Amino acid sequence: MSEARQEQTARPRPRHGMGGGRGPVEKPKNLKASVGKLAAYMGRYKIAIMVVMVAAVVSTVFNVVGPRVMAQATNKLAEGLMAKMQGTGGIDFQRIGEILLWTLGLYLCSAIFTFVQGWIMSGVTQKICYQMRREIAEKINRMPMKYFEERTYGEVLSRITNDVDTLGTGLNQSITQIITSLTTMIGVLVMMLSISPVMTLVALVILPVSLVFMTIVIRFSQKHFQTQQKYLGIINGQVEESFSGHLVIKVFNKEKEMIKSFRETNDVLYESAWKSQFLSGMMQPLMMFVGNLGYAGVAISGAVLAIRGVIGVGHIQAFIQYVKNFTQPIQQMAQIINQVQSMAAAAERVFAFMEEEEEEQTVENPVVLEHPEGRVEFDHVKFGYLADQIIIKDFSAKVKAGQKIAIVGPTGAGKTTMVKLLMRFYDVNEGAIRLDGEDIRAFNRHDLRKHFGMVLQDTWLFKGSIMENIRYGRMDATDEEVVQAAKAAHADHFIRTLPGGYQMELNEEASNVSQGQKQLLTIARAILANSPVLILDEATSSVDTRTEERIQKAMDNLMRGRTSFIIAHRLSTIRNADLILVMKDGDIIEQGNHDDLLNRGGFYADLYNSQFAEG
Repeated sequence: MSEARQEQTARPRPRHGMGGGRGPVEKPKNLKASVGKLAAYMGRYKIAIMVVMVAAVVSTVFNVVGPRVMAQATNKLAEGLMAKMQGTGGIDFQRIGEILLWTLGLYLCSAIFTFVQGWIMSGVTQKICYQMRREIAEKINRMPMKYFEERTYGEVLSRITNDVDTLGTGLNQSITQIITSLTTMIGVLVMMLSISPVMTLVALVILPVSLVFMTIVIRFSQKHFQTQQKYLGIINGQVEESFSGHLVIKVFNKEKEMIKSFRETNDVLYESAWKSQFLSGMMQPLMMFVGNLGYAGVAISGAVLAIRGVIGVGHIQAFIQYVKNFTQPIQQMAQIINQVQSMAAAAERVFAFMEEEEEEQTVENPVVLEHPEGRVEFDHVKFGYLADQIIIKDFSAKVKAGQKIAIVGPTGAGKTTMVKLLMRFYDVNEGAIRLDGEDIRAFNRHDLRKHFGMVLQDTWLFKGSIMENIRYGRMDATDEEVVQAAKAAHADHFIRTLPGGYQMELNEEASNVSQGQKQLLTIARAILANSPVLILDEATSSVDTRTEERIQKAMDNLMRGRTSFIIAHRLSTIRNADLILVMKDGDIIEQGNHDDLLNRGGFYADLYNSQFAEG
């Protein structure tokens, strides 16, 4: 297995469909199971959700009853006009005013209940998202290292960002929208039938016509949306590669080839995008056309019934409004189905992550070292990342407290793997690793790892001041201790030359300091931690030769009394190690100090001489 896995960047997931168009909706593998798990997860908020449901139903009922009450005002107005024209009476404005006040009251109550259900549901969904993000963050700390080494960082990050956001948005909108749409459809249908079964039948005829048009448009536009989705991903990748590899492209004069490739992809994207958007954009005009036919049919049939005295003019006005209110929730339900599917797919991924295997963080009767010395023993260690692919076959070594141990060998020999085993990022298949005579599996993981300090080849600094980044090694350290650690790491001089010195803010990528300076800061952090065992994995690989020599001298002084493991490819950095372990194919093939190993003329001597010759 390689010493370091290449960090991959997850490409952003493209969004599809502009205007009225919608791209293919991501579907969950098991919709029923995903929704069931989500419902169980929401169980702690069941009372609030019940209140939301009741409020949504009441709000919708008030809204549905409104046009029927308004119809009475229209009828009173029409009757009054007819009576005035015939000279038998006039318009009863008082009664009309009372009806309008009742209507206003209904709509006001509807608005109040809508506000209540929206306010409660927003709070519930945000609490669910908050709880889910917190549980994912806690879960990450309990996950085995192999999970993250088998996946991209972007894939894990999307669980906390994209998936939880999708889930929250879907929950906030879908539950209330489903209740509102179903209640509206049922209530409107009841109201329509109460006004006129004949007009209701005329209105319902437009539904199958609408469905036929929708099916035809979706069938033709779906393939273009799929092509658009595919080539959006491709073009995103090309743009990302062009920016990240801009220097290489210019060095090899490949600008024309990149532009040609981009144009070909862009042409396909253009064709699929305009066709998909055009076809999906036809949906609204077609629905309006069919809807207008329905209005015309309702108006004609209503006029005939009004002339016969079966219904009043106000009933026609109310019925037309109900027809509009009846078709709208049908369209909303189609959108909700897509949203629920996306929400369920996001929930499926989140719950799959939450159910992943975890590391055991604690053990019964754990070992606690009050005064750790730093003695380490590898006792016939056997390990493989896969059970049938053993890479550490039989590793044994005894390290005395305070010794400086170098581990060298070609790429894939197992050097970094040994450190991962020592830190219990992985557990051995056979054998044992002991710290001060105690099997490391007898420690709680947190207690074990606080005895180790580590500096990796890949530096990690967070957004914050330089002082805060160094203090990360020991949070209770004073400013003076931080400065002393920086001096020991030969970082104090360059820090004081920066604007703001120790209080200078590092940006998110820490790009306002050089790679070598980043490494010095991480070394200072490890020095400040003052752990009995120190692990350096190519810790000086990013600094110049002069700085490297200064760090080596400082390290020699600081590592006295501290057990140190140094993984090195540049053998010139480990000449003064107490013990050099030479690894090849998962085994120690040579061990001794630098001079002894050179005199033997074996594998180490070949490695050293080849580097000297290359230098």
